[in-house]
Amino acid sequence: MSQGITELLVNWSRGDEAALNQLMPLVYDELRRLAGSYLRRERRQDTLQPTMLVHEAYLRLADQREVKWQNRAQFFGLAATLMRHILVDHARQHRAAKRGGQDYRVSLTHADQLSPQPDVNLILLDDALNELAGAKPEHARVVELRFFGGLTIPETAEVLGLSHATVERHWNFSRAWLRREIDRTSTEGR
Repeated sequence: MSQGITELLVNWSRGDEAALNQLMPLVYDELRRLAGSYLRRERRQDTLQPTMLVHEAYLRLADQREVKWQNRAQFFGLAATLMRHILVDHARQHRAAKRGGQDYRVSLTHADQLSPQPDVNLILLDDALNELAGAKPEHARVVELRFFGGLTIPETAEVLGLSHATVERHWNFSRAWLRREIDRTSTEGR
């Protein structure tokens, strides 16, 4: 099936709109699994549902006309990026609606203990990840694919064209760096 997805992606990038219609049923379940995996870590009850997140990501993916698709891993990598942006936008909107009220928090328990706290503010995580991206963009991309995209180390290596060992090193460094940055920011009362 992976070859069929890759072929459809290539056809879509060449302008074949019918390829997108054939592609989505093949990738929908995987996108829903990724969204469900991420949203299960959420601590709030009144947030996005996996189906809503997948549909929003689908709409944004359908607008990606300039991407030269190479394989399914690249597709799911972009989907992870889009889901991250959707979730952070949703958190910022929720926070603005509350006017500084309750922070939007997610559990990081299943993200290999990114933080010693059971959950962390999604906006603080996004800010820290953006800061990491400024200094070490490849490291930030590994976190994005692993945490927001739910990709494994081998899948992340495939998307980024890196070795398994390099992805593991980037992942380990980034988790420690983000943990320290989030803890520092939290104690400063930001």
